[in-house]
Amino acid sequence: MRVILVVLPTPEVGRSEREAIGAARALATAFAGEVNVALVGPAAESVAERPERAGLTLEASANARTFFIAHPMLRGYAPELYVSALEQLLATVRPDVILFPGRTIALEIAPRLAYRLGAAMVTDVIGLQAEDGAVVITKPVYGGKAHAMLVASRPPVVVCVRPRAFDPIEGEIVGGDTTWVEVALDPSLERTRLLERIQEESATGTALEEAQIVVSGGRGIGGPEGFRLLEELARWLGGAVGASRAACDAGWVPASWQIGQTGKKVAPDLYLAVGISGASQHVVGISRAKCIVAINTDPHAPIFKVADLGIVEAYENIIPVLIEEVKRLRVAGKA
Repeated sequence: MRVILVVLPTPEVGRSEREAIGAARALATAFAGEVNVALVGPAAESVAERPERAGLTLEASANARTFFIAHPMLRGYAPELYVSALEQLLATVRPDVILFPGRTIALEIAPRLAYRLGAAMVTDVIGLQAEDGAVVITKPVYGGKAHAMLVASRPPVVVCVRPRAFDPIEGEIVGGDTTWVEVALDPSLERTRLLERIQEESATGTALEEAQIVVSGGRGIGGPEGFRLLEELARWLGGAVGASRAACDAGWVPASWQIGQTGKKVAPDLYLAVGISGASQHVVGISRAKCIVAINTDPHAPIFKVADLGIVEAYENIIPVLIEEVKRLRVAGKA
């Protein structure tokens, strides 16, 4: 029987984590296999202290087994220690697929773990299938212009899924047989030490990777002042604010807002690109958006080639009008 292990190393469980479990359950169904979930570090401690706050419960679910790994040394940002803890778990649990959500710390842990296991690894995964007893993995290549289909010839394979690429599960995620795993960690493995944790809040309170609507600005915004307009529009729409690399490099907005090949990948229902030229590196990050609306003064901007709707106009003449219209619809109870 095939076993898929989902590793959750984040303190709280959001949409990305639920998508990872959803992807695992779909693959397990195709294999007639089982899904195991491992909550590591702060995630495990959250369950022990306040499960309702972590979005978790200990009620029955579709998982076969759930493992908790808690240790004082896992409270900081220490990928090497997470890898050591997972190695100890995998000494007794032998999954065919080890699946991570596409979070920053997961992307730090996964390649290290794959190396230790001598396993294949694939990131930015948007599809998982069972075919003739093998795992077939789909991921974008060539800047999102094509998809590669990779076949895992032997287990295990380590996979990081792209946010919003899979349907999230609903309800409880912890269930079946629950086991607290004791691990021994060597302090000498820790190569980084967390001195201070600074929580950078989203401009609208909505996580960029999980937002259904993203309002994004580029070099054409002209400066940080223009992003205040975009933030206001995003708040009224219930979305998040993003940016191109040019806007982040200019220091107008935080680097965590960057979308693109070297930034975050988003897949909202609506992506509003304001003053963004549409370089291929940026388009990679929005390739799975359902609807792209572009506002740009240059009618020949590459963004219009991928946009579903294009507006050739200065954003200063469009965004305030959109804000007022959304406000009017909100007040009228129509939006």
